[in-house]
Amino acid sequence: MFFRTEGITKRFGGLAAVEDVSASFEKGSITAIIGPNGAGKSTFFNLISGIHPITSGKVFFKDNDITKMPPQQIARLGIGRTFQTTNLFEQSTVLDNVLIGHRLRTKSGIWDAIFRTAREKEEEKRSYEKAMQALAFVELENVVEHPVSLISQEEKKRLAFALALATDPEMVLLDEPAAGVNPDETDGLAYLMRKMADHGITVCLIEHKMPMIMSLADKIVVLNHGKKIAEGRPDEIRQNEAVIQAYLGGEVHAPVKQY
Repeated sequence: MFFRTEGITKRFGGLAAVEDVSASFEKGSITAIIGPNGAGKSTFFNLISGIHPITSGKVFFKDNDITKMPPQQIARLGIGRTFQTTNLFEQSTVLDNVLIGHRLRTKSGIWDAIFRTAREKEEEKRSYEKAMQALAFVELENVVEHPVSLISQEEKKRLAFALALATDPEMVLLDEPAAGVNPDETDGLAYLMRKMADHGITVCLIEHKMPMIMSLADKIVVLNHGKKIAEGRPDEIRQNEAVIQAYLGGEVHAPVKQY
């Protein structure tokens, strides 16, 4: 299996924010993590990306145990991440924000920068090319020189995607990627997520917009009170009694839209 968790648990004092959650993610697929507020979704993301240490359980990426790796090492392995609130450099250009993201992959040090070594120049060139590729992928080529403070909220969401893509990920973790945008903009972001999967990138997202999730996801994992209560295809999740109870019969019945 490309990526999997085995019984991961996170306790804060006596409280289990995530408890014994096992899940699997196939390469090139889109998996949505859903659940009511306080279900443990963001904590689950923080565990698998190395931000919080795991109390018990294991995380495997391409059959390698990454349970105790720090976030920067996990990112270098090929797991990109966006956050619910993306901290961008508002006064810098769109391009400069992405260039910073790709620097994670470079090896030049302070002496290379001071003396402008051949390695520094080559990596600078490669970073520019990668940044432009990422911005083209998310269709932001027309605003590359704009300060981030002047672009729209939807464009900032696309920029967050580009930041994750600039690290050459094999898997991306997207935390509420469509929060704060209108339905038409949501459709555009959903298209980009499907585009990532079509290019072989494994997508895992947390999202509350159920019409998009039911139409976009190949698989859905449902958390409630930190525990996994269901895992399956969207049509299976829509009929799952435990999920219906968790959502009080609400948004899981949202209409399906094709992406």
